[in-house]
Amino acid sequence: MTLFTGLSAFPITPTDASGHVDTAALTRLLERIQLAGADSIGLLGSTGGYAFLSREERHRAIEAAVACVGGRTPVIVGVGALRTDDAQALARDAKAAGADGLLLAPMSYTPLLDEEVYQHFAAVADAGDLPLCIYNNPGTTKFTFSDALIGRLSKLANIAAVKMPLPPDGDFKGEMARLRTETPPRFSIGYSGDWGAAAALLAGCEAWYSVIAGLLPAEALALTRAAQAGNRSEVERLDRAFQPLWSLFKQFGSFRVMYAIAEALGLCQAEPPRPILPLPDAEISRVRSALGHVLI
Repeated sequence: MTLFTGLSAFPITPTDASGHVDTAALTRLLERIQLAGADSIGLLGSTGGYAFLSREERHRAIEAAVACVGGRTPVIVGVGALRTDDAQALARDAKAAGADGLLLAPMSYTPLLDEEVYQHFAAVADAGDLPLCIYNNPGTTKFTFSDALIGRLSKLANIAAVKMPLPPDGDFKGEMARLRTETPPRFSIGYSGDWGAAAALLAGCEAWYSVIAGLLPAEALALTRAAQAGNRSEVERLDRAFQPLWSLFKQFGSFRVMYAIAEALGLCQAEPPRPILPLPDAEISRVRSALGHVLI
């Protein structure tokens, strides 16, 4: 479980218009995360635009990441693909390149059945032969894992964690209690959805899979460590500072906002992959103002 604990930072993957990864820019982002002391890096997650990248470009990104932070910060690699055999190949690529763990979402054009998802995960977990985190992200995949399916998958070799969306009713403790009755003792339950991270961490989840930590790792880590120490007042103070960013995430989607943050901070100049359009120019002042509230 130790791989899937604490703060996992999910950076964007800077590319040119043709989808060619800017490894120099990616390395700068990864060095920033490593220096801040994040517990892991979530490479090629949704924030990393994995679905927009070819197998070759994903491999280049993994190689650059391992060369940059390998042996210092664990690298968890997203290997989602429409076809099971493609996801298996991506999982093998990630292991061969030196990844520490895998993250898998059930991508599909055709809505998937539970048994199809189970067989897909079993095949990819076996092929990758690394600790794997279930990526429950219905906002993008349109598939929602039941507690029973998570429990069934958690019994498979190599499947060690789940990355959950925020519960609609906000009942983190109740949801985690249900999941823990279905899963082995060392199975890790973590959350994404940055604006709910403070509540999730205070409720006792093992990991925050964080979008904002991909560009503001020190600030996200401060919130994480305060929650791990049980310092509720400090968590609430830090979360209030993040609120203007959370508002932007909710309104425009974190993917678009992260590219605007990267440029505002002078970290890289890259646009999201088309057909995703950059944040409107009129909103950039809001991004800069929001950063002013939270930067350490």
